[in-house]
Amino acid sequence: MSVNMNEAKYRVLVLCTGNSARSQMAEGLINAQLADRFVAFSAGTRPTGYVHPQAIAALREIGIDISQQRSKSAEEFRREPFDVVVTVCDDAAEDCPVWLGQGQRVHIGFPDPAAAPPQQQAHQFRVVRDMIQKQILGYLRNWQPDAKRRNHDH
Repeated sequence: MSVNMNEAKYRVLVLCTGNSARSQMAEGLINAQLADRFVAFSAGTRPTGYVHPQAIAALREIGIDISQQRSKSAEEFRREPFDVVVTVCDDAAEDCPVWLGQGQRVHIGFPDPAAAPPQQQAHQFRVVRDMIQKQILGYLRNWQPDAKRRNHDH
Protein backbone atom coordinates (compact mmCIF):
# COMPACT_ATOMS: atom_id res chain seq x y z
CA MET A 1 0.00 0.00 0.00
CA SER A 2 1.52 3.32 -0.97
CA VAL A 3 1.18 6.51 1.01
CA ASN A 4 -0.71 9.36 -0.59
CA MET A 5 1.77 12.08 -1.56
CA ASN A 6 -0.33 14.66 0.29
CA GLU A 7 -0.09 12.71 3.52
CA ALA A 8 2.75 13.44 5.94
CA LYS A 9 5.24 10.65 6.52
CA TYR A 10 5.13 8.78 9.80
CA ARG A 11 7.77 10.01 12.23
CA VAL A 12 10.04 7.49 13.94
CA LEU A 13 12.38 8.19 16.85
CA VAL A 14 15.07 5.59 17.59
CA LEU A 15 16.38 5.88 21.14
CA CYS A 16 19.46 4.50 22.81
CA THR A 17 21.90 5.60 25.46
CA GLY A 18 24.89 6.97 23.52
CA ASN A 19 23.36 7.61 20.07
CA SER A 20 26.59 6.67 18.32
CA ALA A 21 26.00 3.19 16.86
CA ARG A 22 22.72 1.20 16.87
CA SER A 23 20.29 4.12 16.83
CA GLN A 24 22.40 5.92 14.20
CA MET A 25 22.40 2.86 11.95
CA ALA A 26 18.64 2.45 12.41
CA GLU A 27 18.05 6.13 11.52
CA GLY A 28 20.11 5.76 8.35
CA LEU A 29 18.50 2.46 7.33
CA ILE A 30 14.94 3.72 7.83
CA ASN A 31 15.58 6.99 5.98
CA ALA A 32 17.26 5.16 3.08
CA GLN A 33 15.00 2.14 2.73
CA LEU A 34 11.58 3.24 4.01
CA ALA A 35 11.68 6.90 2.92
CA ASP A 36 8.40 6.57 1.03
CA ARG A 37 6.51 6.08 4.31
CA PHE A 38 8.74 7.13 7.23
CA VAL A 39 11.18 9.81 8.33
CA ALA A 40 13.50 8.73 11.15
CA PHE A 41 15.46 10.54 13.83
CA SER A 42 17.73 9.11 16.52
CA ALA A 43 18.78 10.31 19.95
CA GLY A 44 20.38 9.19 23.19
CA THR A 45 19.91 9.88 26.87
CA ARG A 46 23.67 10.36 27.24
CA PRO A 47 24.86 11.18 23.70
CA THR A 48 28.53 10.48 23.01
CA GLY A 49 28.88 13.47 20.72
CA TYR A 50 29.96 11.43 17.67
CA VAL A 51 28.75 8.79 15.24
CA HIS A 52 30.92 5.67 15.57
CA PRO A 53 33.25 5.26 12.56
CA GLN A 54 32.34 1.55 12.34
CA ALA A 55 28.61 2.46 12.10
CA ILE A 56 29.44 4.78 9.20
CA ALA A 57 31.58 2.05 7.57
CA ALA A 58 28.95 -0.70 8.03
CA LEU A 59 26.27 1.38 6.29
CA ARG A 60 28.66 2.61 3.60
CA GLU A 61 29.17 -1.06 2.66
CA ILE A 62 25.49 -1.27 1.67
CA GLY A 63 25.41 2.11 -0.06
CA ILE A 64 24.04 4.30 2.75
CA ASP A 65 25.94 7.41 3.87
CA ILE A 66 25.36 8.44 7.50
CA SER A 67 28.60 10.43 7.80
CA GLN A 68 26.65 13.69 8.12
CA GLN A 69 24.44 12.46 10.97
CA ARG A 70 25.25 13.71 14.45
CA SER A 71 24.86 12.37 17.97
CA LYS A 72 21.80 14.03 19.53
CA SER A 73 20.20 14.25 22.96
CA ALA A 74 16.69 12.92 23.49
CA GLU A 75 15.94 16.31 25.05
CA GLU A 76 16.06 17.88 21.57
CA PHE A 77 12.97 15.88 20.64
CA ARG A 78 11.07 15.95 23.93
CA ARG A 79 8.26 18.17 22.62
CA GLU A 80 8.08 16.81 19.07
CA PRO A 81 5.37 14.41 17.95
CA PHE A 82 6.33 10.90 16.87
CA ASP A 83 4.21 8.06 15.60
CA VAL A 84 6.65 5.32 16.65
CA VAL A 85 9.41 5.37 19.26
CA VAL A 86 11.82 2.40 19.12
CA THR A 87 14.32 1.68 21.89
CA VAL A 88 17.29 -0.40 20.74
CA CYS A 89 19.34 -0.98 23.91
CA ASP A 90 20.24 -4.43 25.09
CA ASP A 91 18.08 -4.57 28.25
CA ALA A 92 20.43 -6.85 30.14
CA ALA A 93 23.50 -4.71 29.60
CA GLU A 94 22.22 -1.14 29.70
CA ASP A 95 19.62 1.20 31.06
CA CYS A 96 17.22 1.77 28.22
CA PRO A 97 15.77 5.26 27.98
CA VAL A 98 12.13 5.80 28.82
CA TRP A 99 10.26 8.01 26.39
CA LEU A 100 7.63 10.15 28.05
CA GLY A 101 6.58 11.99 24.90
CA GLN A 102 4.02 11.04 22.29
CA GLY A 103 4.30 7.96 20.13
CA GLN A 104 3.62 4.27 20.10
CA ARG A 105 6.54 2.68 21.95
CA VAL A 106 8.27 -0.58 21.05
CA HIS A 107 11.51 -2.16 22.27
CA ILE A 108 13.65 -4.07 19.77
CA GLY A 109 16.98 -4.58 21.50
CA PHE A 110 20.41 -5.28 20.03
CA PRO A 111 23.82 -5.89 21.59
CA ASP A 112 26.18 -2.90 21.50
CA PRO A 113 28.65 -3.57 18.67
CA ALA A 114 31.05 -0.99 20.10
CA ALA A 115 31.43 -3.22 23.19
CA ALA A 116 33.10 -5.92 21.09
CA PRO A 117 36.89 -6.23 21.21
CA PRO A 118 38.51 -3.88 18.64
CA GLN A 119 39.50 -6.71 16.30
CA GLN A 120 35.87 -7.94 16.19
CA GLN A 121 34.09 -4.58 15.96
CA ALA A 122 33.80 -4.32 12.18
CA HIS A 123 32.18 -7.76 12.04
CA GLN A 124 29.92 -7.02 15.01
CA PHE A 125 28.72 -3.75 13.44
CA ARG A 126 27.80 -5.67 10.27
CA VAL A 127 25.92 -8.29 12.29
CA VAL A 128 23.96 -5.64 14.23
CA ARG A 129 23.32 -3.65 11.03
CA ASP A 130 21.77 -6.73 9.43
CA MET A 131 19.72 -7.47 12.56
CA ILE A 132 18.40 -3.88 12.60
CA GLN A 133 17.59 -4.09 8.91
CA LYS A 134 15.63 -7.30 9.39
CA GLN A 135 13.91 -6.58 12.71
CA ILE A 136 13.21 -2.82 12.81
CA LEU A 137 12.55 -2.39 9.09
CA GLY A 138 10.45 -5.56 9.16
CA TYR A 139 8.46 -4.19 12.09
CA LEU A 140 7.91 -0.82 10.37
CA ARG A 141 6.92 -2.40 7.04
CA ASN A 142 4.04 -4.09 8.87
CA TRP A 143 3.29 -1.23 11.27
CA GLN A 144 -0.14 0.34 11.17
CA PRO A 145 -0.95 3.65 12.87
CA ASP A 146 -3.49 3.90 15.64
CA ALA A 147 -6.92 4.86 14.38
CA LYS A 148 -6.63 8.04 16.42
CA ARG A 149 -3.38 9.19 14.75
CA ARG A 150 -3.05 12.93 15.03
CA ASN A 151 -2.60 15.08 11.95
CA HIS A 152 0.89 16.38 11.26
CA ASP A 153 1.49 19.90 10.05
CA HIS A 154 4.80 19.60 8.25
